[in-house]
Amino acid sequence: MLSIMKQLFYLSVCVFFIQSCANKAAQSSFEKGQFDRAIEMYKKGLSDDDEIGNFQVAEAYRKSNRLKEAAPYYQKALKAGSTEQGLPFYFARSLKANEQYEEAEKVLQNYLSKAVGDKQFRAFAQEELDNLDQLEALESDQNYFRIKNLDELNTEFAEYSPVIKGSYLYFTSNRQSNKIYEATGTPFTDLYRVQTKGANVNARTLEMLDPVINHEDVNEGSMTISSEGTSIIFAKGNSGKATGTIEVNLFFTRFRNGVWTTPRPLNINDPESWDSTPTLSPDGKTLYFSSTRVGGQGGADLYSAQLNRRGRWVDIKNLGPKINTSGDEAFPFVSSDGRLYFSSNGHPGFGNMDIFVATRERGQITVENLGQPMNSHSDDFGIFQFDLTKGFFASNRPGGQGDDDIYTFVNDDPDLKIVNYSLEGVTMHKDDGGKEIILPNTKVSLVTLEGDVIDEAFTGEDGDFKFRVYTEEKYNLIAEKTDYFTTRKVFTTEGKSVDRAKLTEFITTIDFTTSIMMEPIVIEKPIVLNNIYYDLDKYDIRSDASIVLDSLVQIMQDNPDIFVELGSHTDSRAENEYNLNLSRQRAQSAVEYMVSNGVAPARLKAKGYGESQLLVSNAKSEADHQRNRRSEFKVLRYNPKDREDELEPEGNYDEYDRFFDGN
Repeated sequence: MLSIMKQLFYLSVCVFFIQSCANKAAQSSFEKGQFDRAIEMYKKGLSDDDEIGNFQVAEAYRKSNRLKEAAPYYQKALKAGSTEQGLPFYFARSLKANEQYEEAEKVLQNYLSKAVGDKQFRAFAQEELDNLDQLEALESDQNYFRIKNLDELNTEFAEYSPVIKGSYLYFTSNRQSNKIYEATGTPFTDLYRVQTKGANVNARTLEMLDPVINHEDVNEGSMTISSEGTSIIFAKGNSGKATGTIEVNLFFTRFRNGVWTTPRPLNINDPESWDSTPTLSPDGKTLYFSSTRVGGQGGADLYSAQLNRRGRWVDIKNLGPKINTSGDEAFPFVSSDGRLYFSSNGHPGFGNMDIFVATRERGQITVENLGQPMNSHSDDFGIFQFDLTKGFFASNRPGGQGDDDIYTFVNDDPDLKIVNYSLEGVTMHKDDGGKEIILPNTKVSLVTLEGDVIDEAFTGEDGDFKFRVYTEEKYNLIAEKTDYFTTRKVFTTEGKSVDRAKLTEFITTIDFTTSIMMEPIVIEKPIVLNNIYYDLDKYDIRSDASIVLDSLVQIMQDNPDIFVELGSHTDSRAENEYNLNLSRQRAQSAVEYMVSNGVAPARLKAKGYGESQLLVSNAKSEADHQRNRRSEFKVLRYNPKDREDELEPEGNYDEYDRFFDGN
């Protein structure tokens, strides 16, 4: 009997040892992003009461975009007593993906009823619970979309991320790869194109893109192409090897001398993050993409970057909490009427990725689910319009050819009318003779009065800039150039909107024009501050003077590299010493006012000139005396950071680092 017990003991030790080794190997595969392999290894000998193993299997399914399959393993981990942060939230999300909405709601309510759990995940859970409350309304919404499976192109494999350029439809697929990507257990993806007329594809013309772009053991993902068709930005990565690229990054290639150049990574990539699903704005000057980089709202967020005059992508910005959520946002697309389409599983939707549209009007961004049939209980993503009523998207909904399929759509809304508002302008300055001339190579930003940057442009030699503007809004136009004062100008569309009900055309374009006059920074050059007046024999700041000084405060904030003198002058109708003291007190009062409004004291110097620098030496009229009684500021010191260098990271770049030639 003892011998049998010993044998059983040693057998259990061996089983435990083998299982422990297997779990270590599975964890190693998990950490390398080899999720499909990790799932297989964890499942061997997995018991219902293994809280760690079940949670890891669920996470591997979630991280490889198989949230439906994750649900039973999250449930087992929860029953086994797992206290992993985020488990109830992800379990509820997986139930929602399986259309088990009531069960998902119960899990979230139970989680939130207890005063435990990570603060951030509790906020995510409340957001998801609020989304579930809107599901009934989403299902009852009506629209005019019609969809059709593009069955002449789709296969049992994945086809997604459609893009049209010229007479070609570009897309991503794993239809021909013989190698398996260990994260998902599916073949590696490549980029293809096929000739098309609208939604009518000629399948006989199907071809894989150049071998310099596609590699058999690397995933090539979503792509975007420049308006002239000679520059491509695409997602690439996930070799699955320890020595290869684990994360996805953005690459670009150009068509030069009859061939595509070797793809190179964009400078905006975060090497520790997933950067993918790129798209260019219609003018090609803004790049939108999805990233998991630190500092976002939750999962993958949407970001933008601007193309500067040197052809480099700069000014990376998160699109903010109106667009991004605790879930994932990806596959952006900007239509020709300025609306941002994207896919998300964080906004109110049907369970997985849904397609949404963000519209800006009267200073507010509204996000709308496109509803059924565009969206389903499966993943719906990668929308692309080839005109304002027709386009493509991808979905893995039931009834398709296999995995992800490409669908066509038509919007038959009879009341659909498009109004585009644009602002065109030019940056100017005056030459030595006072003649107004173009000022080239200037950065211009379109900014809300609250300080949110809506768009940016880098002018060329013509000094021109152009922005899409929106109805009933007020903006600041801010122009920046090294050796010039940063200048702001107010522009408004308030009261300038057209009545859609009176429009007869499908598309109406309203153009506004403006110009921005910029002043060079000249050391020791006095600039008169108009309308800074003082009461007789007083030096306190009057309310009308504070308006001008507030403007000067803004100039100091916009130009952090300048150090100025604030000078005060009097007329000659009192004793010289009295005038000198009065002017000093007035200058000091102005400086103290500016300091109280946030300007660093070290950047300001007060100086009183009395009557020593009269503009009108023999003043006879009150107007002459007023000219002499003036306030001025002049730049004493200017320590400019090269703003163009700020926009372009340090380093030596050859011509292939630039997205466009010249620009």
